[in-house]
Amino acid sequence: MANELDEMTGPVNKEGRDVNVIEKQIKVEMTTGLKVLNVMCVFPGVLLLGIPTIVWLYKKAKAKEHFQKLQQKIQHDASQIDNFLEQRVMILQNVARLLDKAIDLDKSTFTEIAKNRSGGNLNEAAAGIDSINKAINVQLEAYPDLRAHGEIADAMQQNSYLQKEITAAREVYNDTVAQWNRDIQTWGSYKYIAARDGYTTRIPFTTSSEIKQAARGTFF
Repeated sequence: MANELDEMTGPVNKEGRDVNVIEKQIKVEMTTGLKVLNVMCVFPGVLLLGIPTIVWLYKKAKAKEHFQKLQQKIQHDASQIDNFLEQRVMILQNVARLLDKAIDLDKSTFTEIAKNRSGGNLNEAAAGIDSINKAINVQLEAYPDLRAHGEIADAMQQNSYLQKEITAAREVYNDTVAQWNRDIQTWGSYKYIAARDGYTTRIPFTTSSEIKQAARGTFF
């Protein structure tokens, strides 16, 4: 039997292919098979108090517990991203104040910093912080001597470190979301509970089109 995917013979898209996260939540549907499974396990128990019923009820209870814990894990992971974003805003706020002492910094920078400390949508907050970072870098490029300023250099190093931490935290968040999306579609007690309780898939972290476009640019 031939390989289903053969990297030696193709087909190959020589133009390449970009990908995007689809912004859509898919509801888990209660299928006929799941309904039949539930009846087959529950009905004997009603008549005979059979073992299949006890096992099925236990598995449903464990599935419900699993999803409750997983939801809390997703909340925790999202909160970690928020924490790092908040720290990064504070660092950039300190940089802005240091720059303001040396040059006439655009006052809109401070307005943007204050706005992005209010939380809200993680993607929007991240985009706003990246915008602030870009504005500050533009100022530093216009005044290269400021890069040698000890406090500014230290703050920008912390800013770079926090960006790496945010990236790592997003990976953890996406992994947990992927587990959720996989488990709610796992046939049996997991999918039954997910369908019964109206669970949907969750959308992983996505970046803005501006960031994607910038990533295609020339940096060196």
